[in-house]
Amino acid sequence: MAKTWATLGVDLHLQPAGPGVRRGLTGALREAVRTGRLAPGTRLPSSRTLAADLGIARNTVADAYADLVAEGWLTARQGSGTRVADRAPAAPPAEAARPRRAPGAPTHDLVPGTPDLASFPRAEWLRAARRALTAAPDRALGYGDPRGNLVLRTALAGYLARVRGVRTDPERLVVCSGFSHGLGILAAVLRARGASTVAVESYGLDAHWHLLERAGLRTSPLPFDERGTVTDGPGGPGGPDGPDGLEGAGAVLLTPSHQFPMGVPLSPGRRAAVVDWARRTGGLVLEDDYDGEFRYDRQPIGALQGLDPDHVVYLGTASKSLAPGLRLAWMALPPSLVEEVTAAKGRSDTCGVLDQLTLAEFITSGAYDRHVRAARLRYRRRRDALVSALAEHAPEVHATGIAAGLHAVLRLPPGTEPAVVQAAAWQNLAVHGLTRFRHPRSTATPLDALVVGYGTPPDHTWATALNALCRALP
Repeated sequence: MAKTWATLGVDLHLQPAGPGVRRGLTGALREAVRTGRLAPGTRLPSSRTLAADLGIARNTVADAYADLVAEGWLTARQGSGTRVADRAPAAPPAEAARPRRAPGAPTHDLVPGTPDLASFPRAEWLRAARRALTAAPDRALGYGDPRGNLVLRTALAGYLARVRGVRTDPERLVVCSGFSHGLGILAAVLRARGASTVAVESYGLDAHWHLLERAGLRTSPLPFDERGTVTDGPGGPGGPDGPDGLEGAGAVLLTPSHQFPMGVPLSPGRRAAVVDWARRTGGLVLEDDYDGEFRYDRQPIGALQGLDPDHVVYLGTASKSLAPGLRLAWMALPPSLVEEVTAAKGRSDTCGVLDQLTLAEFITSGAYDRHVRAARLRYRRRRDALVSALAEHAPEVHATGIAAGLHAVLRLPPGTEPAVVQAAAWQNLAVHGLTRFRHPRSTATPLDALVVGYGTPPDHTWATALNALCRALP
């Protein structure tokens, strides 16, 4: 029967290549080098160590090494030990090769939803990570509280109160690995409570609608007009029958500070109306505050949660302010929901504690505020450059929803959206039309527009991306 060998020092998985111990060992080592599993320059265990590990004679190992040195697979030098020779390993199978960029792939990414990853504060983050790890007690590296690390929850409670007007405390905060993770947990809780429908906005992300529907919840779009999502008046909670999808819903998912993607903030009257609906029916408002820190032309709009912490779940994330790859988000929960959400999340923390501690240090040291202010200035300059370029090269196209966030909606002449999206593709631009974000059951009047993200391109390519965009516009 074939025998598998593993060594101390260098972990090797070797299959005998023929009869006899020496021949088998020689063949196994040769195959490991030939296929690249043992990289050039790798130092092998001494003959004494390998022999003891394999339970064979030291001379057998020494002879196998000598054979492979003579063949050129290994090198042996006094004081340097035995190493894999500098030989090119056999090429991996074609299917394992890294895929190349497809011809004609987009050069510039103007899809909304991602910040400028090149501006991630690497040096400051590294310093915060070192301080956090140095100060962390040993117990912090255990499985942890399922709500998340208390140090981060405490830092978030203070920051959210100061910057977004959120009324919460560390006991009612739950850390999750991204907005979708948090929404999935809430969907499971809603389903367990007997909810069957979640009202959503007429324009939004299909990934969120699909997530809710996979949890067994129906999504029902709210009416939408020139002032944004309708939550009051005829057809709203103040009307005799309520709007389609709200009166019969167990929850409503909103982006009240900066509606995605239209960019319209929910008006004070409509904010009050949806809170009144939640109080009257016992429903929940799920507030997606995806880019609340990036506001340019007026005072920030406070979180809807501040109006009624007992009926609004606040969801925030580091994906836009720092980077989505951190996989860190948070929920500020009504007291009645904490136990159910914690149980639904699981019995231990599922988010990396070192990143949680680093983010906590980043916030409490003031580095997070400094980074957000710098990013806000950078994105405002990009937005201003976009508006100026449109005025000069495409005066018939107007940008809306630009008081905040990382994207703009470019209104197009009726019926032109598909052609403009195709023209953008010819200019090697990745950009989405507004139709992509429209709920399939929405009764809102269809609009032709582009949704242009200005967060993703690095600074040095933004001017080039703008020129290509203007060439695609009518």
